Amino acid sequence: MKRHKYQYGDDPSQWGELFLPDTPGPKGVVVVIHGGYWRSQYGAELGEPLAKDLAMHGMAAWNLEYRRAGNGGGWPNTFHDVLAGIDKLRDIAGSHGLVLDRVVALGHSAGGHLAVWAAGRDKLTQLGAPDADRQLLRKNDDAVHLTGVVSQAGVLNLADAEKLNLSNGAVSNLLGGSSAKYPKRYKYADPMSSVPLSIPVYAVHGTEDDTVPASQSEAYARAARAAGAPVQLLKVAADHFALIDPKAPAYRKCRELVQELLA
Repeated sequence: MKRHKYQYGDDPSQWGELFLPDTPGPKGVVVVIHGGYWRSQYGAELGEPLAKDLAMHGMAAWNLEYRRAGNGGGWPNTFHDVLAGIDKLRDIAGSHGLVLDRVVALGHSAGGHLAVWAAGRDKLTQLGAPDADRQLLRKNDDAVHLTGVVSQAGVLNLADAEKLNLSNGAVSNLLGGSSAKYPKRYKYADPMSSVPLSIPVYAVHGTEDDTVPASQSEAYARAARAAGAPVQLLKVAADHFALIDPKAPAYRKCRELVQELLA
């Protein structure tokens, strides 16, 4: 396995690490987006075991770090970083023989939110993108578009997450205030706003998850299916963190889904 770290901006948190398999498998790249309720104390070390495992199974994996609330992230910088970090693959693809016709995101918890949100980038301009994001969204020729997402216990319904006060106000911490104060921010940031997506989304959720309720994946899948989107809800016997434990059956199911999306 080989690994290469690249900055996509000047901030210490604007980087990604590319993990390359010794024996290539399916063409394409997996973007690993870590969770931690968008807070700065949780970083890309959460995604590294997954990226390593994917590389050991023949897949190129891009473990993405981004600014979080508490270290320069939150609104709007976290969102800008996720788009810019995914687009960085265009710059480095040639150096590593990467084929970007299939780019799949694997995101856990808050990372699942960001993965499904980023998959809707074609709709973000109409949802009131901030200026920095508008610049990225205009660069269609350079944009890297996700072709599938595996959301692992994703926070996929921000309106409900705010009402439930998940993780002691994590959503308002991300967006700088309540939905009553910043309704446009909430609309822009909520994956529900971009339903339906045209790409396949697997919403995987553990039946024993007491960190992100399964209703988050259920509500998104229900709305997406009603709109005709190719989304599937999969419930697995697992808690929140088994989904990112490479030794756990729940994670292995997620890996299989990624392989299917790259096939």
